Amino acid sequence: MTAELHVLCAGYAHDRVASTVVLVQDEGRAVIVDPGMVSHRSKILEPLGRLGVDPAEVGDVVFSHHHPDHTLNAALFEAARFHDVRAIYEADVWTDREADGFQVSGSVRLMATPGHTAEDITTLVDTSDGLIACTHLWWSEQGPTQDPLAEDQAALERSRAMLLELRPSLIVPGHGAPFRPNPHT
Repeated sequence: MTAELHVLCAGYAHDRVASTVVLVQDEGRAVIVDPGMVSHRSKILEPLGRLGVDPAEVGDVVFSHHHPDHTLNAALFEAARFHDVRAIYEADVWTDREADGFQVSGSVRLMATPGHTAEDITTLVDTSDGLIACTHLWWSEQGPTQDPLAEDQAALERSRAMLLELRPSLIVPGHGAPFRPNPHT
């Protein structure tokens, strides 16, 4: 496994909101997951700079879903191809494809995980430390257990169970720091 994952910004959702923004480096490719709302763009750009990544060199951006708090800063990555549940968008080309099972790079693949929205996807990253899941199936390790904005809580519960069957070593939630899943997650 060659992929390395870096949390650029651990998100939050209280009186203010920020998405958890992730950089995955794999096979010489830079992949950004959920470049959404943050208090200032420097919260994304400064950690990238410290890691030696130029935003113009980011090859892929993955949206877990299309809420603005997960997509707002996509324009920082002008040369990237963008992935959602249905397609790849690159410059002026729209290529339809299902996300489930799509291989972004050798160690990065997508998984359909509906619940929060019908169009949610999880980014699965194989690393030397095990499988890491970047997902909005959890807001944070602290909860809430019931997603207050879920379009379909039952589907969300099924998606959580399906993801946990893969035995991820780490979950990177939509609005919080990464955490290790346990039987009560």
